[in-house]
Amino acid sequence: MPKRSAGLLMYRKRDRDLEVLLAHPGGPFWANKDRGAWSIPKGEYGAGEDPLEAAKREFEEETGFAANGIWHELGQVRQAGGKIVSVWAFEGDCDPGNLISNRCQVEWPPRSGSLIDFPEVDRGAWFSLTEARERILQSQEPFLDALLRKLSPGSIQQ
Repeated sequence: MPKRSAGLLMYRKRDRDLEVLLAHPGGPFWANKDRGAWSIPKGEYGAGEDPLEAAKREFEEETGFAANGIWHELGQVRQAGGKIVSVWAFEGDCDPGNLISNRCQVEWPPRSGSLIDFPEVDRGAWFSLTEARERILQSQEPFLDALLRKLSPGSIQQ
């Protein structure tokens, strides 16, 4: 059975432009990666847990921001590693400079026996859809297309 994750894609409209909030993963593996490294705030959930409720919890744990609004289901994708990711979008606003993420531990360097502690997300940023396409994990790009389909045509620009 593949692992499952759920996440929330916060969006905002600036004049006629659409922007999305993406999160950059923390830790040494991601430290020097930018293009193709950013993600929708998300996390794994267990059997029997409601995916949308898990997405709300994970969003708050990874960003420190409460998630409230009208939920737009954006569907699911299977990431390269086999994990199935479900995402909802909601309109909101926040200052990414105030992002506070939960922390995690990982063995680093791999097989060294040494554990390091770091934030799960080290920063967040607002991106236009064009910029987001350059930065988001390739497997999550379909969620940007799904967001555009959910929002009323002609009211925003890419």
